[in-house]
Amino acid sequence: MRVTTKGQVTIPQEIREKFGITPADEVDFVEEKGRVYLVVLKGKNAKPRKFRKLRGIANVKMTTEEIMALTRGGK
Repeated sequence: MRVTTKGQVTIPQEIREKFGITPADEVDFVEEKGRVYLVVLKGKNAKPRKFRKLRGIANVKMTTEEIMALTRGGK
């Protein structure tokens, strides 16, 4: 694979799928004994995603229309 003039490379799809790498993931390059490794940062090493911890916790049984009316003052 070729490195672009900006220093970018494309991670092959089969590698992304095998290791669960998504567009929002943080990765790093680590040099060790003359080799360079791509490391996916997970857990405490990754930057926190602002709304990740809130995903799936809503328990309001309202329709979208009801929520919109509530947030817009019933208009």
